Amino acid sequence: MLEKYVLSNLGLTKKEVVVPPKVGVDFGALKLGSYYLIVSSDPVTGAPFDQGWYALNVCANDVSTSGNAPSFFQVVILLPERGSLSELKRITKGLNKAALSLGATIVGGHTEVTPSLSFPIVCATGFAFARHFVSASNAKAGDSIVFTKWAGVEGTSIIAYKIGLKRVAKKFSSMLSVVKEAVTAYKTRAVHAMHDCTEGGVIGALYEMSVASKLGFEVYEQKIPVAHETNTLCSAFKLDPLRLIGSGSLLLSVKSGREKQVINALSHLGVNASVIGKFTKGKKLLISRKKEVEINEAPSDEIWKFLKTRST
Repeated sequence: MLEKYVLSNLGLTKKEVVVPPKVGVDFGALKLGSYYLIVSSDPVTGAPFDQGWYALNVCANDVSTSGNAPSFFQVVILLPERGSLSELKRITKGLNKAALSLGATIVGGHTEVTPSLSFPIVCATGFAFARHFVSASNAKAGDSIVFTKWAGVEGTSIIAYKIGLKRVAKKFSSMLSVVKEAVTAYKTRAVHAMHDCTEGGVIGALYEMSVASKLGFEVYEQKIPVAHETNTLCSAFKLDPLRLIGSGSLLLSVKSGREKQVINALSHLGVNASVIGKFTKGKKLLISRKKEVEINEAPSDEIWKFLKTRST
């Protein structure tokens, strides 16, 4: 659907566009003189709290998978008719807090009250100027797949908040950014490609990255780290943590033999990372102790299953 209706309607082809829109790629890139302009946009619709902070960090994550941190943002805020000034204040204070933590500036945007909305929507566009970059389409067969933090970080935060576990929600929302780890990993020069885990969790991210790079993968389910809190919540609500929205985790395609260098660099940031498999020229395989499952399509995100049960 995306390729048929969206990616086939992009206007003129311009020579400055060096990374065009593509399934699994987190950003676009333009060649401007001796620099590249890295651009990415993201809406925040499902976050139950601190939408402004979420919007900037999720957008920054996409930009940073290039190996470069964003310096500037544009933000669009759409408010429901029954929204309040206090709601707008919370959103803008969150935007400011996130921009300061990222060392970035919000240079413009748009704010309006929109009929028929039941909750605010915040859309952010991030920009970075770069001399060099990588993208999710650069993975190579034989590369090791390194995964940071835990599966379902963002989803755990959302679920915990919804059921009143504020301390757990705060703990996991504090892990949402991957900017520092992406930039640090890129500086090792051992990384061919990066992709942040969002919709569909780690399985969705693996699928997207493999499609972007036209590769398969062999990933071992037992090697994917899942936090105790995530396991507990997913068991309670019958959710799959590997398919739970995962902003806060990063997938890296690392040159074979250079894994320890990347993992050690991330460890110095206080970020845990582990090898969970490798990219191949074959099928997209999730391997458990009992079976191999071929991943032939992007999974639907488990967070919507949870939110649907909360609204009924």
